[in-house]
Amino acid sequence: MAVAVAPEILDQRALGRALLARQMLLERHDMRAEEAIERLVGMQAQAPLAPYVGLWTRLQGFEPDELARLIEQRRAVRTHVMRGTIHLLTAREAPALRTLLAPMLERQLGGTFGRHLDGIDVDALLAVARALLAERPHTRVELRRALAERWPERDAESLTYAVILLLPLVQLPPRGVWGHTGQVTWASAESWLKRPSRAALTPGRIVLRYLAAYGPATVADAQAWSGLTRLRAVLERLRPRLLVLRDEAGRELFDLPDAPRPDRDTPAPPRFLPEYDNVLLAHADRTRINPEGHSIPLPPGNGAARGTVLIDGAFRATWRVTRERAAATLHVEPLARISRAQAADVRAEGRRLLAFVAPEAGSHHVLIGAPAMWDSTPK
Repeated sequence: MAVAVAPEILDQRALGRALLARQMLLERHDMRAEEAIERLVGMQAQAPLAPYVGLWTRLQGFEPDELARLIEQRRAVRTHVMRGTIHLLTAREAPALRTLLAPMLERQLGGTFGRHLDGIDVDALLAVARALLAERPHTRVELRRALAERWPERDAESLTYAVILLLPLVQLPPRGVWGHTGQVTWASAESWLKRPSRAALTPGRIVLRYLAAYGPATVADAQAWSGLTRLRAVLERLRPRLLVLRDEAGRELFDLPDAPRPDRDTPAPPRFLPEYDNVLLAHADRTRINPEGHSIPLPPGNGAARGTVLIDGAFRATWRVTRERAAATLHVEPLARISRAQAADVRAEGRRLLAFVAPEAGSHHVLIGAPAMWDSTPK
């Protein structure tokens, strides 16, 4: 007679180390950017340049031109997917993932925008938008203006939002290309990528991808990351293939049997994350990476100028870069007192960040603010 074995219990720190290992944040990996984007199941990209810092902090020898080429050569695109937010995806995966998440994106039209669209013929709206975009790509302003002319009695911003969410569209370069700026300009994914949308990924497949990149995880975690619902039934079907663990609160965690789960005391070097990095947002319970429950700053901007700092594997500081004349200064603001050794490691990693984001600056400075335990005068 088989004896039932109680599931292993993983505490907050152990879960954090597992997440860091899968997110390539315990050590930098020798990997192409395209492969890394797919391993992470896309990267948050509301701030257009944020993925550059996200890849730099994870990959050995990453240079901005590698990602810029992927975008310019139509091998990577920015589009609405998980949670209705803009992500950077490879061209191989964007159509299928967008198709899978289409019902979730439709639900995003609730609230204020949904009320403004009450009674409208959505099929007619999308047909007009497809015709406009078939002629040429449109900026958001151009699209809003054209839709307002067709439906003058309707809220133009709601019409535009509906089109952007309901049609598989991508944002075109130069937006998102390092060293360049550009308005948000939309084109259909099919016309830009020169490939039709493939059949959707299955929910089971995307859940397995999620666990590989963010697990171990609860059902609620998987749903919070993806925006999908009813994943309990999906994970129950997958249960025979998965390892079942528990957290300290007794919640059931699912994981891939061969996924890395490092020792809870594995050293975790400081890592600078960009705006909106998914490592901070991909769980319903974020205490594995944000144990103190700090508010996650999501400031507007182009990216590559501010973000969060992981110290000993957790969110414990914020960063921003300022420029004056020929100098670039990295300001690190700890959210709690940290040791001198940690400060030295943060300073060293900060210098590497400045060399990446501001190579043209004649001088680099790292300032670490209060509440600190050391002299923050730049050396």
